[in-house]
Amino acid sequence: MSRLHLHLLSDSTGETLENIAKAAVAQFENVEIIRHFWPMVRSDQHLDRIMEELGRNPGLVLFTLANPGLRKKLEKFCRAIGIPHLAPLDGVTDALSNILGQETTNRPGRKHILDEAYFARIDAIQFTIAHDDGVGWENWEEADIVLAGVSRTSKTPTSIYLANRGYKTANIPLVPESPPPPSLFRLKHPMVVGLTTSADRLVAVRRNRLLSLNQAPETAYVDMERVQQEVAIARRMFANNGWPVVDVTRRSIEETAAAIISLYQEHVGGSGSAPGQEDGRL
Repeated sequence: MSRLHLHLLSDSTGETLENIAKAAVAQFENVEIIRHFWPMVRSDQHLDRIMEELGRNPGLVLFTLANPGLRKKLEKFCRAIGIPHLAPLDGVTDALSNILGQETTNRPGRKHILDEAYFARIDAIQFTIAHDDGVGWENWEEADIVLAGVSRTSKTPTSIYLANRGYKTANIPLVPESPPPPSLFRLKHPMVVGLTTSADRLVAVRRNRLLSLNQAPETAYVDMERVQQEVAIARRMFANNGWPVVDVTRRSIEETAAAIISLYQEHVGGSGSAPGQEDGRL
C-alpha cells in the first residue's frame, strides 16, 4: 500500500480545498493518505510553523492562498526542498481570466465574505436540526425549503444535506391519521417540496427499519394496501397545493438534494446560489 502525506493549506475554512482533495483521492486504491489540514493561514508566523511540519513530513501540498506574499513564500519553500505543490483553483481562474479578459483580483473583504458564508451554513444546519420531523412548525416561515412526505422518504437526511449547502430546511411527515398543521398550507416564503417513492420500495425500507429496531416486521406500517393509500393521499395533497414533487425511488440523497436545489433556483428566479451566497462564492 502506498503512503502519502497530503497537506491542505487555506486562508479560509478550507472546505472547498477539502472537497477537491476528497474527490481526487477517491480515484485511487490501496493508498494510505495521512492528511494535514491547515485552515485560516493568514500570517507569516502561521505559515512558518506549517513549513516546519512540511519539512518533517514531505508529501503533496495543495493550497488556496489569496495573499501573494504568503503564496510566494510557500512556493519558494516547496521548490527549495523538492515538495510537489499545486493550487487547484488556478486552472479555473486562469480560464475565466482569459475568457473574461480580466486579471484576477484579491478583493478587499473577500475573507470576510467567505466567513459570512460559513456562518450562514452553520445557521442553516442549526435551524434544520431544530425543525426536523414536524418540530417547530410555528417558525416554518423562516425556512427556505420545507420537505413533506410519508414516513421513510429520506426527509431528514435530505434536509441535513440541504442545510450543509446553506438552505434552512424543515420537514414534516405526512400521516393520514394526523393531518399537518394548517400553517403548512399558508406558507409564503419557503418552497414546499413533496417527496414520494414507490410503495414497493417504501414497504421494503420500512420493514428493514422495524427489523433493525427488533420490532415485529408485519404491522399496518408495512401493509402494502395501506402504504399505497398513504402514498396516494400524499400525492393528492401535493397536487392540490401545487407543490413540486421529487420521486426518491431511484435517487441517492445527493441526487434528491440536487433536484430540490434546481427547483429552488427556479422558485427564487434562478439566482443559482443558496440564501446568503448570492455572489456565487465557493
